[in-house]
Amino acid sequence: MRRFWNWLDPEPNGDPDATSVRVLRINGQIADESWFDDDITPAIFAQELNAGTGPVTIWLNSPGGDVVAAAQIYNMLLDYPGPVTANIDGIAASAASVIAMAASTVAMTPVSMLMIHNPATLAVGDKDELAKAMSMLESVKDAILNAYQLKTGLSRAKLSKLMDAETWMDARAAIQMGFADELLTGSRDPIFDADPKKPDEEEPGPDEGDTEPEPDEPDEDKDEGDKPAKKGPPFPSKKNHAGGVVFARRTSEQQLVAACTTHQPPARQPVSPQGRRVVDLYSQLTNRAH
Repeated sequence: MRRFWNWLDPEPNGDPDATSVRVLRINGQIADESWFDDDITPAIFAQELNAGTGPVTIWLNSPGGDVVAAAQIYNMLLDYPGPVTANIDGIAASAASVIAMAASTVAMTPVSMLMIHNPATLAVGDKDELAKAMSMLESVKDAILNAYQLKTGLSRAKLSKLMDAETWMDARAAIQMGFADELLTGSRDPIFDADPKKPDEEEPGPDEGDTEPEPDEPDEDKDEGDKPAKKGPPFPSKKNHAGGVVFARRTSEQQLVAACTTHQPPARQPVSPQGRRVVDLYSQLTNRAH
């Protein structure tokens, strides 16, 4: 199996009395082969993770992959005795987003993305086999919802809708919804600028600035016992146009299809035949022959 993780040399954290920071890079597809029924690869990852006890910083850039591997890595990171920080410096999509939820602190760069969606699989067989596959996917989704809910504090109904829509979030939107905690700048220091606009700067025009996240739809089936969403650092005021960007693929596809079906091209007018018919020409030729 191709290794998708790599341990780098420890980084000194500036405190000579503290343990050095251990750096773990997870890059690319998570397990090009499934960890299901694999006892060796997970054991190697666990052995390397538990080889030290200092703080762990994960640099994460992955489009996702095997959900079984992601679940095992998530559990291993939760059980790790030291603090774990996940820095998303590219993309954390699908199963990779589950791994990020195990970190006590999740930081994202201004250009990194986080994506959540429903699990998928391939199934072949009769209706009973397909029904088993659908039931399995529902169970996997419930398990993933557990990780998202523990991190964000959002209701399961809201999180389920976000997964149904295949939701993409930039750093600020992820922080707003509780999937991330900090904004990671080019200096590698996790910070969040609560007031990026200087007082003497001119107010941006109405068409400038970042896109505000779409308002959340109320959860009609939200449980009363759900705790409020986890609040990250304070965000700039709306007039500064510093909100996050949320993109739902399925919603955009539905809007595009609706636009295409609503604005149908005008029907073509029937074209009247021009010239003479072939049968008339044939008749004239026949008459001349006689």
